[in-house]
Amino acid sequence: MESWSMTATIELASPRLPEVRALIRASDAVAQALYPAESNHLVDIDSLAQPHVIFCVARLDGAIIGCGAAVLKPEGYAEIKRMFVAEAARGHGVGRQILAFLEDQVRGQGVTLTRLETGVYSYDAIRLYERMGYVKIGPFADYWDDPLSVFYEKQL
Repeated sequence: MESWSMTATIELASPRLPEVRALIRASDAVAQALYPAESNHLVDIDSLAQPHVIFCVARLDGAIIGCGAAVLKPEGYAEIKRMFVAEAARGHGVGRQILAFLEDQVRGQGVTLTRLETGVYSYDAIRLYERMGYVKIGPFADYWDDPLSVFYEKQL
């Protein structure tokens, strides 16, 4: 895979956009191919459209090539969800740009801690989170100690 970086435009958007729906379907397909149903912690579009959710997209030449969300939790942290970059755009820093945008948005809400769950076979995601300063933690919220899950947090 090439290592050059592409600069996408990251912006707040509705998860109900048709292009986002297509990305979410692609994300679901990847997750379902890697993990059994009980290990998939997928958030649906209606949940992503709630007022306590920061949802963004990455655009390149107008086309949506990635998305991500930060769910603001009453316990005082934000959970990163639905990080996904279209296959054609992977490996060029788009995920890093989405995550940095979400972290800035979360900070702007006065929240200083982010947490997330990803799967043990999601090697690119794990590498991204660790490079961006996330550290492994145990299960949080309603998650269980699933051997197929890895949990992270970051102090912003």
